[in-house]
Amino acid sequence: MFIKQLYTGCISEAAYYVESNGEAAIIDPLRDTEVYTNLAKERNAVIKYIFETHFHADFVSGHFDLSKKTGAPIVYGPRTETKFDVHIAKDGELFTLGDISFTVLHTPGHTIESSCYLLKDEQGKDHALFSGDTIFVGDVGRPDLSSGDMTAEELAAIMYDTIQTKILPLADTVLLYPAHGPGSSCGKNLGPNTFSTIGDEKKSNYALQPQTKENFIKAVTDGLAEAPRYFPINALINKEGYESLDTVKEKALVPLSVADFKNKMNRDITVLDTRPGNVFIEGFVPGSIFIGLEGRLAEWAGSIVSFEKPILLITETGKEEETVIRLARVGFSRFEGFLQGGFEAWQNAGEQIDMVITIEADEFAMDLPHDTKLQAIDVRKETEFAEGHVKGAINMPLTDLTDTAMIAGLDDDQNLYVYCGGGYRSVIASSLIKKQGIHNLRNIAGGWGSIKEEKKIPTAKDARVLN
Repeated sequence: MFIKQLYTGCISEAAYYVESNGEAAIIDPLRDTEVYTNLAKERNAVIKYIFETHFHADFVSGHFDLSKKTGAPIVYGPRTETKFDVHIAKDGELFTLGDISFTVLHTPGHTIESSCYLLKDEQGKDHALFSGDTIFVGDVGRPDLSSGDMTAEELAAIMYDTIQTKILPLADTVLLYPAHGPGSSCGKNLGPNTFSTIGDEKKSNYALQPQTKENFIKAVTDGLAEAPRYFPINALINKEGYESLDTVKEKALVPLSVADFKNKMNRDITVLDTRPGNVFIEGFVPGSIFIGLEGRLAEWAGSIVSFEKPILLITETGKEEETVIRLARVGFSRFEGFLQGGFEAWQNAGEQIDMVITIEADEFAMDLPHDTKLQAIDVRKETEFAEGHVKGAINMPLTDLTDTAMIAGLDDDQNLYVYCGGGYRSVIASSLIKKQGIHNLRNIAGGWGSIKEEKKIPTAKDARVLN
């Protein structure tokens, strides 16, 4: 028996390759499927099953492409409805894989079709639970993402029964392999590790502690942040199917001259620049949006970039394909090419450029007492802002900056000082604000992390949110 967790940190996603006696199963694959087919080829194995734990909302699954390439069936749990062919397993159905087997456990709660796959070893002993978004390390899947006609409270009640009847009876020694790790928005507060045991979760996971159903519902539903706006889009794509990643790449990886690129910009189109933030601020194509490859590109793009508009790409040379793959993971497919030669080609052609003036926290501290038109803009989440911020700052969370009315509300003669937690989000925010025609801004390098170390900068907290 061979088990490999294939973890993609930029979207906090875990897929799994399980193999026995030349047969392999892939659990919750990403859209870029070569890693699975290559691994099977290296190990002289045949992919026999593609197991899906549920309709993922935070990424586009590779089930569709992988099934076409391998001929392996896509397996979902009970109450699944799709627009393409899948094997809908019964609760308790057994799937053999070489000398081991998987038992389907229908575990509704995160979604109605959510299911776990219980792996039994060569001796028929329960070995590992591939739990999808039902159980995480330290958390459970939020019940408000794909509920259909059901409320979050109704699904949470179902989840309580799932835990009591399907999860808690498992032996403490059973390994727990969830679909996500820390940073995922599919739970409230996932633990720092990407795997655990049922025994450890019984001790430390708040959702697995002895409690009434009413208390459980409250614990699971309280404090849920608003789900990223691309989640319903991805869930629908996973349910209905999609064009192959190869087709998406074929459309996207078209090199464009400066003239052709500029001509396409005259349409209603998104120009996305994925170079490092410290490079972008020194010079960029006017009107372009920054979301750097060094951060959680796919998640931020899904939250602030339109899925309806075509996309033109500006990347570091050689990073074009990586950019397309990472964007395709969250459902982007309307690409029209990339700027050949990158920003340098644009600059060398003598075209107009823009830049983001960036200052250190100590310079911000010096400006504060003297600039009567200074306005600090904090683009972190509301909870982050509440825990500590520059006194007098306005909280404009990054995801809200796609609302042109919010940016239009800024005073034209204000001097804006934009900051986030560490400097990544504030560059995104600066590009969005500049795109709307407001250029009197400064980006504060190092964000709140640097600001709070400057004793001369007054700070405050928002007790109303914290309570």
